[in-house]
Amino acid sequence: MLEEGYEPEYAKAVVSYLGIGLDMIGVSCNTLCRWEPTRQLIADVFSRQALSMAWDYVELNPFSGGSGSWERVNKYFNDYINLYFANNNNICITHSSATSLPYPDNYFDAVLTDPPYYDNVNYAELSDFFYVWLKRSIGELYPELFSTPLVPKSQEIVANPVRHGNFDSARKFFEDNLKKSFQEICRVLKPDGITVIVYAHKSTEGWETLINSLLDSGLIITAAWPINTEMQVRLNAKETASLASSIYIVARKMQREPTGFYNQVKEELTNHLNQKLDRLWAEGIGGADFFIAAIGSAIEVFGKYEKVMDYEGNIIHADRILDDVRKIATDYAVHQILHNGFAGEINELTRFYVLWRWNYGEARVPFDEARKLATSCNIDLTELWNRKSSIRKEKEFVRLLVPHERKKEELENSVELIDVLHLTLLLWEKSQRTEMLNHLNKTGYGKSEAFYRVAQAVSECLPPESKEKKLLDGFLAGRERIRNEMKEEQPKQTRLDL
Repeated sequence: MLEEGYEPEYAKAVVSYLGIGLDMIGVSCNTLCRWEPTRQLIADVFSRQALSMAWDYVELNPFSGGSGSWERVNKYFNDYINLYFANNNNICITHSSATSLPYPDNYFDAVLTDPPYYDNVNYAELSDFFYVWLKRSIGELYPELFSTPLVPKSQEIVANPVRHGNFDSARKFFEDNLKKSFQEICRVLKPDGITVIVYAHKSTEGWETLINSLLDSGLIITAAWPINTEMQVRLNAKETASLASSIYIVARKMQREPTGFYNQVKEELTNHLNQKLDRLWAEGIGGADFFIAAIGSAIEVFGKYEKVMDYEGNIIHADRILDDVRKIATDYAVHQILHNGFAGEINELTRFYVLWRWNYGEARVPFDEARKLATSCNIDLTELWNRKSSIRKEKEFVRLLVPHERKKEELENSVELIDVLHLTLLLWEKSQRTEMLNHLNKTGYGKSEAFYRVAQAVSECLPPESKEKKLLDGFLAGRERIRNEMKEEQPKQTRLDL
C-alpha cells in the first residue's frame, strides 16, 4: 500500500483491521470449538470465559459466509466504521489506566463503566489468545504495545490469588485499585455529575469489596436496579448457581451526610428494603438475583453517609450491613415463597432448605456463600454435615442432597420436616403407601398444612426436569386422598363425663 502511494496512517489502519480480523476468525477456527446443536452453529472458543478442554471439535470454512467467517468479520468492521462516521467523527478513543485518567477535574457530565467482577474472569490471561497472533501479524506497527512475550498482567484489577500470592492479598489489591478507579471517576465528574456502574457477583465478598471501594470514593449511590444481561441457556448457568442479571448502580458526585448511627441506619435500611423487595418480587426477580438486587438496594441507604458507626464509636463496615441485608431478604423471601403463610411454623433447617432450593436449585455452592445463607437462618453448617442431614460438603463446595440420594434407614427416626418429606417421597416412589401413611401419622405432618405448603414451595422452585420436582408433584397430586385416609385411620375415642 505504501509503494502504491497510500497515506502511511491509512495503510496502518487497514492492516490493523486485517490483523484483528485474523484474530476474530481464529476464535472460531481452533480445536477448542464445539458444535452447538440447539442453535445449529459453531460455539467459539470463548463460549465460556475460559480455555477449557474439549474432547472433540468442529471445523469451520472461513470462506463459507457463516458464523466466524471472513464475511461476518468484514460486516462487523463495516458496522463499527459506519457507526463512527454516523456520529460525525465525534468519537474520541483513548487508552489509559482506570486509576489515572488523562482528564482534568470536573470534566465529564457522565461516566459509564463495567469494571471486572472481582474474581470472575481473568481477562488478561484470556487476552493471550489474541496477543500472540497480533504480535506476529501487526506487532511491528505497534512496538510499544507488543514489547512483552505475553499480555502484561500485574496491574489488571482482578482478585487473582495465584498472581498475588494468597486470597487476602488478591482481595486487598482488587479493593484498593477499584477504589482508586472510583476516586478518578469522582474527580473527573462535574458537580452533580452522574455515573453508572455495572456489577454482578454472587458472593458477598465480591460485593463487600465493591461497596467499600465506593464508600471511600466520594460518590453517593442514588439507585440500584437489576437488569437481565446473561443468557439463560449458557453452559455455566446450567451447572452453577449463576446470576441472570447485573446490578446497575447509579451514583452522583455530591455532598454526603457526615455520620450515620448504626441503629438509625438499620431502621432506615429495613424500611427501604421492604419497599424495594416488594417491587423486585412483583417484577419477577428471583433466586440469587433477588439477594443480589437486595444488596444493590442497600447500598442506596448505606452509601449516603461518609461513615456509619455504633454508639460505642466503632466503624460499621460493609460486611455487617450485608449480614443485615441477607437476614431481611431471607425473611421476606420465605414469607413470599410460602405464599405469606406458615413461615412462623417451620424451623430453621426447613427455612434453609426452602431458601436454598429457591436461591440455588440443585447446584453446588462455595462454602462461604452457603455458610452466610445458613447464618441468616441461624444454622451452623459445620455441625450439620457431620450428621445424617441433607447437607453435604464436597471439597470447597456445599450441596443439598435430593430425596433419592438419601438412605431410608437414616430418615426413619427423624422428626425434622425436610427429613420426613424426603422419606415420604421415597416411600411414595416405591408405592409403599401404608408405610408412608403410618410415618406421616406418627410424625403428625400428614395433617399439617405447613408440611404440604413447604412441599409445594420447593416444587415451584425447581426446574421441570428435576427428579425431586417430579416426586413432589406426584405426591402432592394425591394430598387430599392422603388426608382422607388418615382421618379414617384415626383411633376412635370415648369421652366419659364424671
